[in-house]
Amino acid sequence: MPRAIRPLLAALSLSLLVPIDSPLLAAEPGATGQAVGDQGAALDPPAADPSRPPPTERSADAASALSRHLPSHEQQLLQAGDESFLALWLPANTAEAQGVVVLVAGAGESADWPKVIGPLRRKLPDGGWHSLTLSLPDPQDALPPTPDTKAANALPPADVDQTTAVGAADEPAPAADAAQPDPRPQTDQPAAAPGERHARRIKQRIAAALELARQQQARHIVLLGHGSGGYWSTRYLSEEQPADVRSLLLVDVKPAADASPTLDELQASLTLATGDFYYQDRQAERQAAARRAQANTRQEHPAYTQVALKALPGNPYVEQEQLYRRLRGWLTTRLKTP
Repeated sequence: MPRAIRPLLAALSLSLLVPIDSPLLAAEPGATGQAVGDQGAALDPPAADPSRPPPTERSADAASALSRHLPSHEQQLLQAGDESFLALWLPANTAEAQGVVVLVAGAGESADWPKVIGPLRRKLPDGGWHSLTLSLPDPQDALPPTPDTKAANALPPADVDQTTAVGAADEPAPAADAAQPDPRPQTDQPAAAPGERHARRIKQRIAAALELARQQQARHIVLLGHGSGGYWSTRYLSEEQPADVRSLLLVDVKPAADASPTLDELQASLTLATGDFYYQDRQAERQAAARRAQANTRQEHPAYTQVALKALPGNPYVEQEQLYRRLRGWLTTRLKTP
């Protein structure tokens, strides 16, 4: 074998014995410690992208969509606590308005929901009423996770321990008696439960809408709730007892999920004029309406009335027109009552 080939064969044999991904081939001398540090850093959770906007609520997304296609003169940005929300306003189509109807949509409905809420808010101005419509915020358990929560959940506990061990190998251990600061804010009162925070947000929205209604100097202020919006409207009036809200309208009212007290208990403390509109075609709705009527009879409610409606699923336009006419008739009759 020629001597010139022997060094080449020796180098080739050595390369076959050393793994390809060995630090001897992949890194320069003295870089082994850096490679271990890089492996430890790879276990760290990915940092949140500051350029990516935080996740928003479903109700906020629906309000944003409404703001893009509805005329600007219908939009009112109201302040409720430390947050703002979109409400929809339409003035009465008469020289002198009879009052303001504040419509509260049900859970999962927008302020221009195609059933009940949207048709009523557009039809009421023809009857001489201002309409102001708002939607409910998302329940606390339906809020999207924050980026910090996602990053924390992306790393298993075992990997966290290994990362800590690699990163803290050269650091001295803290003294056993050293006082560690508590990163949590110190407050005298415990944090509110998710259900309480949700109820507070709804109460603040209704209060903001009623304040705008008062600024119109209208003769009458009526609160109208659809679905679970009827529950929250009743709860607000029961807890706050505003003297200038004289009438409550409930349309296909539903109890709010995991909310207490019950609708029957809330109605027991109300004495203002209440119109309870329900669909008699559904057995569950009939039974719930009967229980509400019995509860108000036991309390000797002075001005509680129920109005039975017929559902017309094959003709939604006629169904919505029927609801509007019955509501307008109730309001007209109520205005004539001293």
